Amino acid sequence: MTEHEQEGGRGLIDVSECERRIGHAFRDRSLLMAALTHASGAQHRLASNERLEFLGDAILGFLVCERLYRQFPESLEGDLTRIKSVVVSRETCSRLSDQLQLIDFLIVGKGLSVPDREVPSSVLSDLFESIVAAIYLDGGIEAVRPLVDRMLAPEIERAASGQHGSNHKSLLQQWAQRDYGVTPTYEVIEEAGPDHSKSFHVSAQIGSRSYEPAWGRNKKEAEQRAASNALRELGSEPKRSKERR
Repeated sequence: MTEHEQEGGRGLIDVSECERRIGHAFRDRSLLMAALTHASGAQHRLASNERLEFLGDAILGFLVCERLYRQFPESLEGDLTRIKSVVVSRETCSRLSDQLQLIDFLIVGKGLSVPDREVPSSVLSDLFESIVAAIYLDGGIEAVRPLVDRMLAPEIERAASGQHGSNHKSLLQQWAQRDYGVTPTYEVIEEAGPDHSKSFHVSAQIGSRSYEPAWGRNKKEAEQRAASNALRELGSEPKRSKERR
């Protein structure tokens, strides 16, 4: 076995190539191997990347929030929250994992078909977050910044430019499905005005919880504003445990 190869669940893992793609040379390569190990390929769950994924999610959240705070000094908390909800999401992390082709190094059991790329997006998302945590444990927060700056800066620019940011309903749906496993619904609480020019008072709901309602000149506008209110309230709450996944 050469210096740059280590045993994994699918044979030899080219550790040096993995390090090259993520831009970090590990002092402790056992951290990298743990980050690459899915629960199906681990001898026991504590040997998988689940704990690292938990930590990586928090590190990503912190670094993105810090960057948003410094990059957009004129933006209100609600606007920053909406950008973050796009950038630090399962969809984004899965896409970044795919861009780095981290699947080439994923260690899995027989239940997942890696050669055919038949891997759920949640697995790819968790893999990226686990890599982030492994880098942090190996070299500290400054070692993680280059990866975050390189991979997430374009995502932040896209979200901030309005490609995602103006669609509050879409953002709320991403948030609710990611953190609660449900799709938001909208309830018309009150209508006002004549039939040809009605205004609507609408509240967004996630599960059994309703959020601050909003008025709009039509249902679509009211729902967008209600979704914005819900995002603002959610942004001020502690993040739920990721055991929901």
